[in-house]
Amino acid sequence: MVELWLLVLAASLATYVWRGFGVVLSGRIAAESELFKWVGAVAYAMIAGLVSRIVVMPSGMLAETHLLERAAACALALVAYHVARRNLLVGVSVGVAVIMAAAAARGA
Repeated sequence: MVELWLLVLAASLATYVWRGFGVVLSGRIAAESELFKWVGAVAYAMIAGLVSRIVVMPSGMLAETHLLERAAACALALVAYHVARRNLLVGVSVGVAVIMAAAAARGA
């Protein structure tokens, strides 16, 4: 039990040390610099890659759905997200609802 608490403490310290550095350095960094534009582009590319992998090669329960169902859910979620003025909750809810409706229609 003591080892578990030491592990939690070490993980917390590692997290908060980097957060502290971020707070200290945040006032000195230009958010519109080329470095931050590159970091933002890399972050968006990673998210796009992860979403693509989930849609094309899912694991777990999502693997039981058809590719067309996943693609339709993704497309409709994206449309709903934009129609709702970039509301993430609406987009995710529509995507989940489409997957659930497709599973119910298949009898799963």
